[in-house]
Amino acid sequence: MLAKDIIRRIRKLEIRTRKVVSDMLAGQYHSVFKGRGMAFSEVRQYQPGDEIRIIDWNVTARMNEAYVKVFTEERELTVMLLVDVSASKEFGSREHSKSEVAAEVAAQIAFSAIANNDRVGLILFSDRVEKVVPPRKGRTHVMRLVSDILTFQPKGKGTDLAAGLTYLSRLARRKTVTFLISDFLADGYEPPLRLVGRKHDLVPVVIEDPLEQEFPRLGLVEMEDPETGERFVVDTSDPLVRGRFARAMQARREERRRLFKKLELDHVELSTGDDHGMALVRFFRARSRRMAA
Repeated sequence: MLAKDIIRRIRKLEIRTRKVVSDMLAGQYHSVFKGRGMAFSEVRQYQPGDEIRIIDWNVTARMNEAYVKVFTEERELTVMLLVDVSASKEFGSREHSKSEVAAEVAAQIAFSAIANNDRVGLILFSDRVEKVVPPRKGRTHVMRLVSDILTFQPKGKGTDLAAGLTYLSRLARRKTVTFLISDFLADGYEPPLRLVGRKHDLVPVVIEDPLEQEFPRLGLVEMEDPETGERFVVDTSDPLVRGRFARAMQARREERRRLFKKLELDHVELSTGDDHGMALVRFFRARSRRMAA
């Protein structure tokens, strides 16, 4: 792809994303992702109704009258985007591929983060960790992240969620808000998912395509697995074939949902035909309600 075409795509994505963020997402993001805790700010004179436990006894002794400590929320967060760039992400039967949806969702999250003065970092992975961009602030940095997601050419084709998660757990020593953006067409990732979920605020973002759930009736179709290169012919008009495929994909989806529930992970499910901004808003609102309950 030509450089000018890439720049045009990035700018178009920025305009669309920043509107969604300014109109809907930034406030929702702030309300559901809390800072690291409370940090000391200053002292002030005791007022009737203040709790005794926040009295600063050293200052009180020096001033000969009661003073209390004032705390503010230590707001700044580190947000990590853990993005799957395996070959299966290039599939898409709607206007956008799964990789394009991943880039748009990552951009919406990243712009929401910098609107709240948080830092954003990026880990791209396939069947290996492909690229790491340390967390920073600012629009220029976010634009670089979006460009990387849109244009990066991975060496690996397969999907190894465990590789990305394990790398994150070793890299991030302090708690982060981590968005794991993938189609989750992988196995064997429960142990690292559990580990990262315990240490960090982990949000799985599942991106699917309608054709991955049910075959259309197109007769004999030659298909290729983008990750393995294996080719095979499928009779998409055969109701038995279509039924087995639909049941297998539904079982995978239900197993994944049970795992997220068991690990107490809030997650987002997106389709390539969705309004992704509204889907994130609905997720943030639902999470806010659960936190307030």
